[in-house]
Amino acid sequence: GNRLKDWKWLKTQVKDEQVTLVDQTAEIGLLALQGPRAAELLSEFAAVSLLDLKPFHFCKTQVGGFAVLVSRTGYTGEDGFELYVEMAALPQLWAKLLQGGQKIGLRPAGLGARDTLRFEAGLPLYGQELNEEITPLQADLEFFVAWSKTDFIGKEALLVQKKVGLKRKLVGFEMLERGIPRSGYPLEKEGREIGVVTSGNYAPTLKTNLGLGYVDSEHAFLGNEIVVRVRGRELKARLIKKPFYSRRR
Repeated sequence: GNRLKDWKWLKTQVKDEQVTLVDQTAEIGLLALQGPRAAELLSEFAAVSLLDLKPFHFCKTQVGGFAVLVSRTGYTGEDGFELYVEMAALPQLWAKLLQGGQKIGLRPAGLGARDTLRFEAGLPLYGQELNEEITPLQADLEFFVAWSKTDFIGKEALLVQKKVGLKRKLVGFEMLERGIPRSGYPLEKEGREIGVVTSGNYAPTLKTNLGLGYVDSEHAFLGNEIVVRVRGRELKARLIKKPFYSRRR
């Protein structure tokens, strides 16, 4: 969805004549194989065992007879892999994995299912928890910031923000009254707006209605009871720890 914007930005950053950008969006497809038995299943089809591939690492290998770049990453909060393969091979690889995984209950999952998983795991979504105005510090992503680097784009601004303090922080909350918070709904305290919902849904794993949102920093503490304005109704909620769900290691 952000390909053209990202491509335009990358082109503005290329200062070295030895660097060449190539857009392979139309040539490379992505399959995500997620779940506690993903490594076991994928290793059956791969030319090498993937059981020991570390999280956030990748390798190039053959999977189902196709050349694939395999990364131990995902957007579900579960263990899993993302497979980058030529677009022409994508349907065949999909069919092989789906058929081979029937014995362990492998099933296709759509964007709606994936969104509830990433939401329960507290993973941010661009356009909701992330945008061009939100910094990694506000979004609880400071652990991705390489402070040890001499310099990087935005470092000076982040150092200033770290010194001055955050005006708003990302929080998680549980609804205390029946209702589902949706993106854009106001968050209030004692009749005053203190923030906004970025994501909200019924959490199937936890069987309750939960939300993510940004609130003024002075209100961003666990146990704080706030109000979510849902289509004109004032519904009580309580700030709770993120992520809402963590898989067993």
